[in-house]
Amino acid sequence: QVQLVESGGGLVQAGGSLRLSCAASGRTDSISTMGWFRQAPGKEREFVAGIRWNSPYYADSVKGRFTISRDNAKNTVYLQMNSLNLEDTAVYFCAANNDLSVKIPSRYDYWGQGTQVTVSS
Repeated sequence: QVQLVESGGGLVQAGGSLRLSCAASGRTDSISTMGWFRQAPGKEREFVAGIRWNSPYYADSVKGRFTISRDNAKNTVYLQMNSLNLEDTAVYFCAANNDLSVKIPSRYDYWGQGTQVTVSS
């Protein structure tokens, strides 16, 4: 159906930047929404950013710092993360669906394996 592969995670100092990528393959024509979620140890998975067609959505905690975008082929989504802080440390997952939902994890049908983002002081 649809396969998602994240990349770009790593270890950065507070105030630094990272760019995450999520490549989709398979039946990508069926994808209407792609999003980024993150999960820190002991916490539930939370919405970070999503894009439906070309309309972006962001969690309040990342507004003004993160930017989500898609390439022209609409099979790759990026998350540019600037001004990273310690609270951004988590495993970041990309997800895709053929729904109109953006922020609800259970409404996403496809998930990547995740990429670790660690922010140090």
